[in-house]
Amino acid sequence: MNAENPDNTELRKAFDHQRRQFGIQPPPPYDLRKDRLNRLLVLTENHADEVSAAISADFGHRCAQETQLAEILLIAGSIKHARRSLRKWMRTRRARTALHFLPGSSRIIRQPLGVVGVVAPWNYPYQLTMGPTVSAIAAGNRVMIKPSELTPRFSALLKSLVARYYSADEITVVTGGADVGEAFCQLPFDHLVFTGSTAVGRSVAQSAARNLTPVTLELGGKSPAIIDADCAVEVIAPRLAMGKLWNAGQTCIAPDYVLVHESRQSDLVDALRRAVRRLFPTLGRNPDYTSVVDQRHFDRLSEIISDATEKGARVERLTNDAEDAPDGQLRMAPILLLNVRDDMRVMREEIFGPILPILSYQNLDEAIHFVNSRDRPLALYWFGHNPRNRDRVLHETISGGVTINDCIWHFAQEDLPFGGVGASGSGVCHGEWGFRALSKEKPVFTQRRLSALPMLYPPYGRVFSLMLKVLRRLM
Repeated sequence: MNAENPDNTELRKAFDHQRRQFGIQPPPPYDLRKDRLNRLLVLTENHADEVSAAISADFGHRCAQETQLAEILLIAGSIKHARRSLRKWMRTRRARTALHFLPGSSRIIRQPLGVVGVVAPWNYPYQLTMGPTVSAIAAGNRVMIKPSELTPRFSALLKSLVARYYSADEITVVTGGADVGEAFCQLPFDHLVFTGSTAVGRSVAQSAARNLTPVTLELGGKSPAIIDADCAVEVIAPRLAMGKLWNAGQTCIAPDYVLVHESRQSDLVDALRRAVRRLFPTLGRNPDYTSVVDQRHFDRLSEIISDATEKGARVERLTNDAEDAPDGQLRMAPILLLNVRDDMRVMREEIFGPILPILSYQNLDEAIHFVNSRDRPLALYWFGHNPRNRDRVLHETISGGVTINDCIWHFAQEDLPFGGVGASGSGVCHGEWGFRALSKEKPVFTQRRLSALPMLYPPYGRVFSLMLKVLRRLM
């Protein structure tokens, strides 16, 4: 595939084919959209083991249960939720018409946009590919997918499976390296959904802007966890640990650092050590613990730790090292970093690994200021029981989403919008929010045979002035 001239490639041909078919055929009715969702559910459930195996092979080792829960189950749930709600989502909605425009009427028609592009990351490759795809096909769109080149076995499997269940004008998968991804983002999609890093997201947004393509950016950033003084650390430690260690920390909404009240810091460190050792009593050959995806990311994480320790951070190891990991598996032991400072890489970069910095605060004002002085995070977690402190954190900080007294689970709610803010992204997905994001909500006003509006036509005079007075009172 010649990415230097994308207009003459199979990539462009695939796009043109979908755009042409969208123009020829009317917007898909309910039954066809439901059929496309049904086929995706069959694909998801019948090939779950193949998907898990391919992802595990790409990672060196990926815990199969994590894939089943965080990817297969979530997507199956998303499809079933869309099927149940599809008629309601598609329904034309009446809208209020201002009194002075009566007896005219207003309504909103939801229409598909056309061809939607989905650029997926490597960390949850099935979930973050098929989540936007569910919304796109429910909304009646054609879909082109570019999976990550860092998960080549999964990407090849996905391309094969999609071709088995869908015609190329419905859904098509394009594989290849970064050059293909760049060419993909330059196609004139009707909407582009990108999930990945903030740095790459900027580049994607710039490519899409050349075609005025609207973009949903699901990025990342440094998501904080705030531990209140009254928190029961033994209760919350396993929740915080799992929020961090799902997929070995390679999760965009994993807690990136912890702000704990100074009176509870040592208690929290001890509780986390106990919790992690219960969750992962061994590490190197433990089937429940996932590998770092490749050597480049493993080296980056090692450099982050070295940078912190060289600048005075203290390392608290939560388990034994993973020295007995099988060949080809890059397992990194989970650690806490104490005494961290802003000039350390661990506090300037999104970590995306099993490293958790712990910082203390004296009062809630200090913690809120710390969060607000940085880029808007994709997620925020608050642990505690004081409703006043909880409400202060909710209303005085800005983040993409929040889970209280746990981690990550706001992402799994189909009736909640999911999306970032500022540097952590723009636009929303999930459930009806994703359906609406990938639809055109067309406003329609219908004028009746009898209407008072001609009294506002020229020539302007006494009648116009009287009508203007009436309108001012009505508004």
